[in-house]
Amino acid sequence: MDITADAIALLFLLIGLELVLGVDNILVIAIIVARLPEKQQNSARMIGLILALGARVIMVSLAVFLIKLQSPIWPQMDDAENAGRFLHLLAKISPKDLILMAGGLFLLWKAVKEIHETVEKKDGQHGYKGRNVYSSAIVQIVLIDIIFSVDSVITAVGLTDQMWIIVTAVLISFAGILAFAKPIGDFILANPALKILALSFLVTIGVTIFLEGMHQHVAKAYIYLPMGFALVIELLQMRYQHNRDKKT
Repeated sequence: MDITADAIALLFLLIGLELVLGVDNILVIAIIVARLPEKQQNSARMIGLILALGARVIMVSLAVFLIKLQSPIWPQMDDAENAGRFLHLLAKISPKDLILMAGGLFLLWKAVKEIHETVEKKDGQHGYKGRNVYSSAIVQIVLIDIIFSVDSVITAVGLTDQMWIIVTAVLISFAGILAFAKPIGDFILANPALKILALSFLVTIGVTIFLEGMHQHVAKAYIYLPMGFALVIELLQMRYQHNRDKKT
């Protein structure tokens, strides 16, 4: 283990990247566990996150395999006679891109479905109860975490070959997600306006992930700054409503 100033700086950089990822993750987890009975929500959240942590550590240990996921599946498409724009794009698609596109579409479907059910005040479980819903919630937490972490793990492996830095960053960021997932999730779900706003964020994130899979880069600043601005406005509105209710 080579602990230098550069290694420590890189560790903090990776922790920052993982925590930014964690914000998206916390929103998704809050929405997923909201469909469970209150007494099951905490255990589903905990089990899902622990399994997701194990999956992420395995992904780090399979770093060489993950890097190979960036290789195009159909590079020969670019050599086709009169290759058009579509074939040129298809020639660049890698397994990682397919994972991102599938994950983006799933997140988009999940967020839109939840918005509809929240606005229409529907139950959302469609008759499936008990163990099936509980197991489904855990599986969804793990799958979403894997989708979110594919890019960050590949980025981390590209930045350093020191596994202790990557694993430490993953563990520290996991502790942060574990500490804040419940209070942030409960706060969002207790305020319907914030839940709608969070779901709108997830729609944007789903579209962004899909576009990343299509090799259409979207600057994160263009996403997180408007999100932050909208959140501040909503919090000010909630504060105004609270003060007004106290006076009446």
